[in-house]
Amino acid sequence: MDNNYFVDSDKLSESALAKKHKLENDPSSRTDHMKYMEGMEQINSEIRDYVIGEMESYDYDSYTVADVRAALSHETCTVEDFKALLSPAAEPFLEKMAERARLETQKHFGNTVYLFTPLYIANYCENYCVYCGFNCYNDIKRMKLNMEQIEHEMKVIAESGMEEILILTGESRAQSSVEYIGEACKLARKYFRMVGIEIYPVNTEEYRYLHECGVDYVTVFQETYNSDRYEQLHLLGHKRVFPYRFEAQERALMGGMRGIACSALLGLSDFRKDALASALHVYSLQRKYPHAEISLSCPRLRPIINNDEINPLDVHEKQLCQVLCAYRIFLPFCGITVSSRESKTFRDGIVKIAATKVSAGVSTGIGDHESKYTGKESDSAEGDEQFEINDSRSFSTMYKDMSDEGLQPVLNDYLYV
Repeated sequence: MDNNYFVDSDKLSESALAKKHKLENDPSSRTDHMKYMEGMEQINSEIRDYVIGEMESYDYDSYTVADVRAALSHETCTVEDFKALLSPAAEPFLEKMAERARLETQKHFGNTVYLFTPLYIANYCENYCVYCGFNCYNDIKRMKLNMEQIEHEMKVIAESGMEEILILTGESRAQSSVEYIGEACKLARKYFRMVGIEIYPVNTEEYRYLHECGVDYVTVFQETYNSDRYEQLHLLGHKRVFPYRFEAQERALMGGMRGIACSALLGLSDFRKDALASALHVYSLQRKYPHAEISLSCPRLRPIINNDEINPLDVHEKQLCQVLCAYRIFLPFCGITVSSRESKTFRDGIVKIAATKVSAGVSTGIGDHESKYTGKESDSAEGDEQFEINDSRSFSTMYKDMSDEGLQPVLNDYLYV
């Protein structure tokens, strides 16, 4: 990747603009999105064929009110029941679904809600994903924190009381190497009881190295499980390779990670089919790796810098609530995270029904926690954000709000012996 694809205040070079235009308008100029690139580990797994096969054959309009009633009457939710609960026929039953989901959540999680915060340490990216603010052609302020800056950010976050952190980077091996991420994770272990990462997918041994550096869990968004739509949205970079990304969570578990999280970015494609695939991905991994802690996220599209017209595609709060309730009924033991992409009102309500984890004190920018947490101006420069957040509550406010709602905020529930 040429450095002129990483733009700060300068505009793209003519050659970069020409390549960008060609990628957007000439599909033949793009690499095969189903073909592994050099250095990408291939694993023998049956999970992808099963998940994609079920998604492609899913005809949600074929499900009836009778199917939904039957699904809600069963003590154990089957795959077919889950498909019915995701269908349009289930929309009039949302209140009943919510009550069933609430009972399942209380049965397995009580009144607890887990709190965490993300820390973006770099926003350089080598991918051209048309919906993402970090994409390599977007004219934003790029930044990569050094270890001193990372530790300062972590201190500010830890002083707020937070005990779980999720470390994120843009997807650039050149700018954010595995070793760089590993050193950041070693620092995180000094300040936090739980450390997660959301980075570009890597090979099994690299996940093993990151686990040795202190990482507990790995989050990877498939974005969309529709491979044709995936090809249209990911025009350049390692992220373009659909199967390598799909298998990332399994490689992480093979590398010794304690937990993983799966997700589609709802609104990129048919959200019902993506929700089905996300849940079946988790369902399959739970059965193959029963020792692992496996969870789901449910983000929707949000506006990004230089493109304020990106919004959820036909995925409104009612539809999102239906998806989350169906997730909980189908996967009663699974953690479900609702991010700050959603509103305060929605998040306050859904944690009483289906969600078990929410972010707090969120910034998707680079190096700006001191200014956002303390109100002081930071001594260092700040990098631009990946997307706009909706719920900007601080950790202390979120903790109080959850307590006032009758919930028990949990900062950490894992003991190292």
